[in-house]
Amino acid sequence: MALAIFDLDNTLIAGDSDALWGEFMAANGLVDTESFREGNNRFYEQYKEGVMDIWEYLDFCLKPLTQYTLEELETWHGQFMEQVISPILLDKGFAQIEQHRQQGDHIMIITATNRFVTQNIAEKFKVDTLLAIELGMSDNRYNGKVIGTPTYQQGKVLRLQEWLNEHPEHSMKGSYFYSDSQNDLPLLQKVDNPVAVDPDPELQRFAKEHGWEITSFR
Repeated sequence: MALAIFDLDNTLIAGDSDALWGEFMAANGLVDTESFREGNNRFYEQYKEGVMDIWEYLDFCLKPLTQYTLEELETWHGQFMEQVISPILLDKGFAQIEQHRQQGDHIMIITATNRFVTQNIAEKFKVDTLLAIELGMSDNRYNGKVIGTPTYQQGKVLRLQEWLNEHPEHSMKGSYFYSDSQNDLPLLQKVDNPVAVDPDPELQRFAKEHGWEITSFR
């Protein structure tokens, strides 16, 4: 049984769930629309360029979650799933996951987006394991804090190693990782079978130089 690891945003879905959730909150008046939208767009551009400060971004994007009850957030997230996420789920992503499932592989998503945004999306793909940014809670609300290492850039490698330490029945032998982003180069270089999926320009260049598989789920 090999690990078949997938990035989520712009890999299995045709968009970035974190940025889209921010836009959803702005469009529905859950945040100060103009200022939040400006920050959301700015951080997303930094992410695409590979220069985003994850802690600065988390301070920004997690604050709105602290303003509402879990019940309110879950209601809005249901609308978000139906209106925004369902139309951008990629059939070829489902197909690639199913191919690995038929091979008996362990299917995993590792995403730099938090678990609140991504849990229900991962369930759509019926993966075995989701590693995401874990959020702290106080009095049955999100408290704006992060538990453990954020799954971003080198943090994906660290969190995967922690998971492997807890699940010694698995190893990196024969492993795959599918991603679109230069931010995932640390983990792509750790697996046996790195696959660039609709890659950004920097990942496209790196993948070509190193003879990695390049494919499209679009």
